[in-house]
This record gives sequence, structure tokens and C-alpha cells, in this order.
Amino acid sequence: MRRFNLAVLAAVTLSAGLTAVPAQAHSGRPLGIENCTTAGCHFDVPPGTYDVRVLLGGDAASSTKISGETRRSLLPETAAEAGERVSRSFTVNVRTPEGEPTGPDGTPGLDLVLGGSAPALADIKVTRARHTRQIFLVGDSTVCDQPGDPYSGWGQQLPQYLRKGVSVDNYADSGESTVTYLSEPRLWATVQPLIRPGDLVLVQLAHNDKTTDEATYRANLETLVAGVREKGGNPVLVTPIVRRWFNSDGTLNNGTALLVNGLGVDHPAVIRSVAAAEDVPLIDLTAKTKALVESLGVEGSKAIYLYNEKRDNTHTSVHGATVYAGLVRDELLAQGLVPKGSVRVG
Repeated sequence: MRRFNLAVLAAVTLSAGLTAVPAQAHSGRPLGIENCTTAGCHFDVPPGTYDVRVLLGGDAASSTKISGETRRSLLPETAAEAGERVSRSFTVNVRTPEGEPTGPDGTPGLDLVLGGSAPALADIKVTRARHTRQIFLVGDSTVCDQPGDPYSGWGQQLPQYLRKGVSVDNYADSGESTVTYLSEPRLWATVQPLIRPGDLVLVQLAHNDKTTDEATYRANLETLVAGVREKGGNPVLVTPIVRRWFNSDGTLNNGTALLVNGLGVDHPAVIRSVAAAEDVPLIDLTAKTKALVESLGVEGSKAIYLYNEKRDNTHTSVHGATVYAGLVRDELLAQGLVPKGSVRVG
């Protein structure tokens, strides 16, 4: 494979006429910048998990972020001084369908998009990952890889907080309850065989269990926990993000906000109970998002959700999903569920 010196790499950053050359099926050799344009990169690789190492920077000061596949945030905006080169690495899961499991297949291969206020890519190397810990996400539309603006699930924003060696395999799907997730072949029946010993499986299902009785809801959570453990994985139960539904006193102390369904089933309470009974780690995202939304108040919390765009008090904006993914990141770190060195902080 051709090697580029820094002068040529800088020219690549500034050249609007660079033509992408399709990569061949991955053979173990690194794939590089010949597969990129100024807007992004396409690597013609089969489904799998890949390590990506980027060298950012150019002749002028730059600021670059990277997203990929179905709008996943893979690298937060990273600044480089004029003439400086900054190396960063991350791991990305390539699958079909590339977004929601019941959605369209998407584009084959690995697609990366360069963004930021002044993007500059000096070099890139893509190799098949050999030692990766997978974080599977089982959830609904508040978690999933949303296909279009202005929507974003927190699982879509989580990868940017993780370094090379940890991949986010987001199998959350819009509209799913514990009942439908277990019964749809493209969901749990597809995810469970992929789980390897030591993998984390984060489960956040509640928003669509509107008609699920408490006994069924509890049994479904227990089934998911047992299924993860059967494969040697580590289940983590996650209580649902709150709905932005304020009382007149500025609190969210009501069934709509706190996910109590029409049958009176308090979903977060059941999740906490199952976590305690099954000795499963718990991320109490309900409590954390409630505290955050109440602290922001009626007006400030609008930017977290899609109130301004859609009058939507359930689904999050890109900003809100990023904030909520940060809460999940913090809990993964605080509870020792991922090594400190695998997490980006700040």
C-alpha cells in the first residue's frame, strides 16, 4: 500500500478534487486515506468490528469530529493547532442493517463523515479489530440509531465517549416493548447469539410497554437477563429516560414523566426491583434525567428534547442524546463496568 508523507497528507486535506478509490474486501492489511475525500471515507469491508486510527490536522488550525454509518457519533470534535498532528483511535461496529435492526440495510461497508468547524484529516488506517469488548444496546427509539434529523437516541451518541477496544453494537429499535423485542426474530433472537463472554448488554425498554402488566414486564426483564448470562455476557438494566412533562410546581413527579403505564405499572420501580433481585448492575437513568431536566427547568429543558422542533417531549435532540449518553458513560465508569482507559472524559 502506498504511504503518504505529511506534505502529501496535508494536501489531501485541502484538495477538493480527491477521488475515493473503493477498498477491496478486507484482507488484514490496513486500509487508508486513498479511500477518502474531503467529506469522508468509504471502506468496502464486510460486516464486523474495525479499529480506526486517524491523524488529524493540517497546515492551518483545525477542528474535526467524525460520525459514521447511520449518524453515529464516533469521535468528538478535536482541535489541532496549525501544523500539528493529533492521533485518535476508536472502534466501530459494521453490520447489516447498519442502523435500526428492523430498518433498511443501509450502505454496505464502513462509511465515515468528517465534520466539525474546520475538519482536517491527515491520515487514516482501518483494520479488523482483534480484541474488542462489545457493548450491546437493547432498547427503543430513545436509544436507537435514529435515521434522520432532528432525532437522536442516546445510544447513537455513546460511541464518541469510548476509545479503541470497545464497540457499541446498538440493536435498539423504534417502537419496541419488552414483549415485541423478545418476539421479533430480528431483535433478541438476532442479538443473543452475538453475545460473547465478558460483553456488556444494556437493556432500556419501558416507553412502549404501555399495556404490559407488571408480572409480564418483570418476567420479560428476567428473560433478557437470563439470556445474556446464558452466553457469558454481563447484563445491565437501565431505567428509561424521563418524558419532559412538568407539573405546575416545576417537578416531574407524575406518571407520564416517570413512565407509569395505564395499568399503574411503575416501570422504573420494577426495573430497580429486578436488578436487586437478580444482582444485576443498574443505571438509574430515570433518576438522573429527572434531576437534570428539573434543574434546567421548563424553558432550559426544551433543547434536550425536540419540543422546539416537533413539540415532542419524549425523543431527544442530538444535543440531548449527547448529554444523556454522557450520563451513561459516567455510570459505566463509576460502577467499573468498563476500564478507565477505554473511556473519553471531558
